[in-house]
Amino acid sequence: VQLQASGGGLVQPGGSLRLSCAASGRTFAGYTVAWFRQAPGKERDFVAVLKISGGSTNIAESVKGRFTISRDGAKNTVYLQMNSLRPEDTAVYYCAASRSVIWSNVASDTAYAYWGQGTQVTVSS
Repeated sequence: VQLQASGGGLVQPGGSLRLSCAASGRTFAGYTVAWFRQAPGKERDFVAVLKISGGSTNIAESVKGRFTISRDGAKNTVYLQMNSLRPEDTAVYYCAASRSVIWSNVASDTAYAYWGQGTQVTVSS
């Protein structure tokens, strides 16, 4: 499966953005899809994950209550809705997917076989 991340941009603190992760080549059926982010000079961090079959989700504590993950099956797209954005949310955001992810390992980037190209999110006044 090929992944295309989009929706990043420049937003003021307190603003919102919705990132999209579109799949091509095959549908997301049977996949676990996650978002990670990497700020300059830092490691890539887990943000959110959605298991397509069953709809289980997990959100990182640092963004819980502000970010949500969802999907549109008809559009074969997974979204990351980001509200109440803060300057510390500034990063390149990546979507990732894999068919066989052990749920206890969903926050590890090594669990994912497929990655999108990343989309820049900058939160600044």
